[in-house]
Amino acid sequence: MQRRILGLGAALIIVVGVAGCGSGDSGTGGSSASGGSGTTKVKVGIIPIVDVAPLYLGQEEGFFSSRGITLEMVAAQGGAAIIPGVASGQFEFGFSNTTSLMVAQVKGVPVKSVANGAASNGKVGGDVTAVMVKKDSPVKSAKDLAGRTVAVNTLQNIGSTTVNESVRKDGGDPSKVKFVEIPFDQMPAAVDDGRVDAAWMGEPAQTIAKAQGARVIASPFAETDPELTVATYFTSTKTAEQDPDLVKRFTEAMTESLEYASAHPDEARRTLTTYTKISGDVLKNLILPSWPAEVDMASLEKLASLSEEDGLFGDKKPDLAALFS
Repeated sequence: MQRRILGLGAALIIVVGVAGCGSGDSGTGGSSASGGSGTTKVKVGIIPIVDVAPLYLGQEEGFFSSRGITLEMVAAQGGAAIIPGVASGQFEFGFSNTTSLMVAQVKGVPVKSVANGAASNGKVGGDVTAVMVKKDSPVKSAKDLAGRTVAVNTLQNIGSTTVNESVRKDGGDPSKVKFVEIPFDQMPAAVDDGRVDAAWMGEPAQTIAKAQGARVIASPFAETDPELTVATYFTSTKTAEQDPDLVKRFTEAMTESLEYASAHPDEARRTLTTYTKISGDVLKNLILPSWPAEVDMASLEKLASLSEEDGLFGDKKPDLAALFS
């Protein structure tokens, strides 16, 4: 599989809490120096979910402060708010799934990925997202989703595209799947009371649904590609061009954070309690994503091809080399 380390000039999900760390205002079109301290204050637009644990852990471990960066995490509903926030200079950096970044690029939004974010852990039946059904549902595998209603958190995005691939690989017809949009935190109840036939759930919704008796019938990320790059951290092309030193320092700190989180999963899990409301048995049992320091370009090429097949890009194609390398 082709891989490239994300470096300078390069660049699911359930809202479970809102937390901000650090303080300070960004300057126009970029970061601001903290008076006399030699540090740079930057805002990072994030979704407070399991996937961004390395960012918080890296902050705790001093990987950013040692490079002269003071972080302020700003919680948002999702990429729909974060991407324009980064493009406009409201945030210096942001976190988004890779499909949303591809869609943004083909629409002319000036963004570039600078560091990996999260990936599938590659475990079918135990990945960070899953399609789940009620215990007594007649749906036994992905092909049975044809002709049924499946909840995703956002229509025409990474969820529906990867679910379609699971259906296709299982011998079903993805064109017959009906997707409806429901927030992740409402999906366990929607499945349990029969409002939908199935739901594509992230964590901790997946763990909560299992406690209610729901079962996994597909693992779309892992079934699309066991090393699927799901999300990355990104900046605006303006910031990348005008402040390459800041981008370099952020990328280095984020890469070190990913490596540390991968080597210390218990610490990453514990960090969730500092910026989410996850606790107790849910915290203990929820599934973590993979946090490789490298983006997997082959997986992104496959995701782009599937997204194009689903009509997400209109008559254009994303330039993956420009976006992710």
